[in-house]
This record gives sequence, C-alpha cells and structure tokens, in this order.
Amino acid sequence: MKAGRHRNTCSRTDSTVHDYAASSPAAASWRIALPHSAAAVPVARALVRNAFADIECCAAETDTAELLTAELVANAVEHTDGRGPIELVVELLPTGCQVEVHDAEPAPPTQLTQPAPVEPPDPWQEHGRGLLLIRALSSSCGHRPTETGKAVWFRLPAVPQQRRPA
Repeated sequence: MKAGRHRNTCSRTDSTVHDYAASSPAAASWRIALPHSAAAVPVARALVRNAFADIECCAAETDTAELLTAELVANAVEHTDGRGPIELVVELLPTGCQVEVHDAEPAPPTQLTQPAPVEPPDPWQEHGRGLLLIRALSSSCGHRPTETGKAVWFRLPAVPQQRRPA
C-alpha cells in the first residue's frame, strides 16, 4: 500500500487486517472490465464461477463468492454515474480468495465498514441488504482509494480439505 493511502476494513475474525494481495503471490488472478449496466452482474458471476471451477472447491464457497461479487457489482452499477468502467479483480490465494470491484466514484460505501445498523432493513424494500450480506458472509471486507476512484473488496477464507462437505 502506498504511503498516504488508507484502507477501511471490516473483519469478523480478528482486529488485524492483512493486505493479502500485496503480501502473498496470487495462485491465480483474473481482471476484467465490465459494462456500466445491469448486464455486468451475470458476467461477474460467471467469471467467479469459472475461476472457482479451476480449483477444487465446494459449491457453498462458490455460491457465496458469486453472491457477494454480484452485490458489489450491482452496487457499483447503481451508485456510480458511469464516468468510467467497472473493473472486477478476482484473486485465488492459498489463504482463500479476494474479490475487488473498482469504479470511478471516490466516495466510500459507508455502510460497509460502520457498525451494524440498529434497525433491520425494511422487509418491504428491495434494497438495503447487499452490504449487510457482505459483512456477514465474508471473513473481511472494506474499501480503499485508487488512482481512478475506489476499490471495494471482500475476502473469503480457504476451507481446509478435511472440512469440506462431501
């Protein structure tokens, strides 16, 4: 991480946040520019599904990664003005996976790193659960500024082979 930059994070496992992308070599990584439209969501899900198919991974891990990726991409499409592309970065590491969505909007998604809301989302509204899902299902998540806007990310831990369901 460059000096002067900060990284906002949430973590359910401990208070220490590691920059896995900088400290561990990626076993495999993918980067793709997505259209600034709803069509970006199924493209992103397909990329994650194909990336996880390249490694031996259980369906639950793939489903979680697909769901959280879809939430990040949908938020980027909905909450940015379309000035630049949306970029998806998927890294499969020995310690798990990290998914980042880059967009041109510098404003951070404040609900991602703030404490959980006091009131639950309105059950009659279609929106308002995506960042809650990311916080609940990822091992860590956050956002960081980039030269062209921001990156919003989450991590999922690797499930040890002996703990994977048959």
